[in-house]
Amino acid sequence: MAASLLPLLLSIFFLLKLSSTTANLHKVSNLLRSQLLSQPKPLQDIPPTRFFEVTKPIKVPKTKPCSSLILQHDFGYTYGKPPVLVPYSPPSHCPSQNFSKIVLEWSATCKGRQFDRIFGVWLGGVELLRSCTAEPRATGIVWSVKKDVTRYYSLLMKEENQTLAVYLGNLVDKTYTGVYHVKLTFHFYPAVGKYSEILASGHTPWADLILPISRNLPLKDGLWFEIENSTDLEVKQFKIPRNAYRAVLEVYLSFHENDEFWYSNPTNDYISANNLTGTPGNGPFREVLVGLDGKLVGAVWPFTVIYTGGVNPLLWRPITGIGSFDLPSYNIEITPYLGRILDGKTHTFGFSVTNALNVWYIDANLHIWLDHRSTRTQGKLLGHGSGGSLSTSTLYMKGLNASFFTQCSRSISSTGWVKSSHGKLITQSIQEVQYTNLMVMGNDGNMQTVNQTIHFDDGVYINSPSLNYSIKSSKLFPLYLYSDYVDQGNKTYLSMANVTLGFNDDMSKLVGTHFSKTSVENLQTGQGSMIVKNNLVSSGLGSTQQVYNYGSPRFCYFRNVSSSNYTILYDIENSSSCRGRPQALMEFSNGKFSSIPARKVFLTSDLQEDEKGV
Repeated sequence: MAASLLPLLLSIFFLLKLSSTTANLHKVSNLLRSQLLSQPKPLQDIPPTRFFEVTKPIKVPKTKPCSSLILQHDFGYTYGKPPVLVPYSPPSHCPSQNFSKIVLEWSATCKGRQFDRIFGVWLGGVELLRSCTAEPRATGIVWSVKKDVTRYYSLLMKEENQTLAVYLGNLVDKTYTGVYHVKLTFHFYPAVGKYSEILASGHTPWADLILPISRNLPLKDGLWFEIENSTDLEVKQFKIPRNAYRAVLEVYLSFHENDEFWYSNPTNDYISANNLTGTPGNGPFREVLVGLDGKLVGAVWPFTVIYTGGVNPLLWRPITGIGSFDLPSYNIEITPYLGRILDGKTHTFGFSVTNALNVWYIDANLHIWLDHRSTRTQGKLLGHGSGGSLSTSTLYMKGLNASFFTQCSRSISSTGWVKSSHGKLITQSIQEVQYTNLMVMGNDGNMQTVNQTIHFDDGVYINSPSLNYSIKSSKLFPLYLYSDYVDQGNKTYLSMANVTLGFNDDMSKLVGTHFSKTSVENLQTGQGSMIVKNNLVSSGLGSTQQVYNYGSPRFCYFRNVSSSNYTILYDIENSSSCRGRPQALMEFSNGKFSSIPARKVFLTSDLQEDEKGV
């Protein structure tokens, strides 16, 4: 059946003329998406369905927010057209101009039929949000995304006119009728008490300057760079002020088309041995490499976001996949390298993706902290090291039935000092990543299982004569995927897909003698099946269960929710009690990694922000 399905899938692809920004699907989903068109007309009085991503609520102060509607737009046929641009300036109408929390809210409605679409929001070229739309139904859907964007405070409050850009490439025709009706609002929460005094003093937790590492307008696409193969290298020039004393690169990324399901791509040997055409390959391993002036400074092993139409669209209605409404960004500490780029000259960041197929969308924001007491700081890179390994073993292969095991590791470390009015700060950054992927192909290539884990550990340690600061994060991204086709005769077959997806993050922070831990455990399981007869879906079912648990010393949140074909079966939520203090997966050392912040107020505020919402 694998060979017979291929022409059909290719014909569907070219017939529908999918856009490059469409979150294209695994072969299971291509059929389901194209054939769900034969739904009966719904009753007119059915209310729209609310879609949502399970995550902890944003802790905001008790003050009333001052809100600004920045954009209201209907995204119809927007593919290949310029982003929607609107002018932006700080909220001068707000009674207070000091804010302890700023929240971006994206709210949208849609009715009819439509693919999921990737989109981005940029301010002055700095990306604020990467997200995926929900797939609508005939009776309509509604969803919203709220994101804490306080870390972009200096950008949002910059006293000059800026341009906010939104790109959502959508296609509308007689079949795919869904138009996305969107509102974009910023909510500014006034600061009170001690936090108001901190803001007035100018000692704040966020960067003083954020530089866009993205493409420049005008464009007929998003501001992201496009990586289309493993040899692509996208480069952006930048120059930083000479009084910088800390720098962090925040990387945004998403994967599409032939690499949307990169973790399920078979090896090239398997494709060649079976004379397959049109099957995405290069194996199941990908990493995003970041270079500074051609030197490797960081790597991202991305979380396997499954978009709202992925694997089996019925799985994500109305509970969407982890990270699909708010794709994660990834931080890379650049401070050890400041001594190389404080010369007032132009430098470059470069992005590439190991084993990439088309297409990856990547850009970044460079967060910079400035020494306001001096016009120039000094720095020096003391040491840098990197290493990695990648191997793939064919455990078994007989025709289209095969199994493969891929394992990889990567480590990157750097140490450097910066001398400013805050003293001499020695910063060490460490990234250590482990990856395994066991892939099995059976049922003459119609059945596939993927069992993958990514362990992503990183730490930043800053030392000075007055205070020690360190932050460690241990992330675990487990993934299990099963899909199968079973021929039932009479031009009918059963398609099945099960998925387990997890995002776990244990974080530990040390500021002087103040030690804190936070923990996120987020696990989804889904089961989907459908009967396909004469290439039409005659029936289908998708069920999803999710358990989310967040713990910290001051705030805990728990949610256990399940759905089946648009219906919530149960939803248990608790934010008033903790089941116990979370335990980090890694322990701190009292030796050479004891550390310190660049600014005491910055670090202390950073520790308490999530728990107190101040």
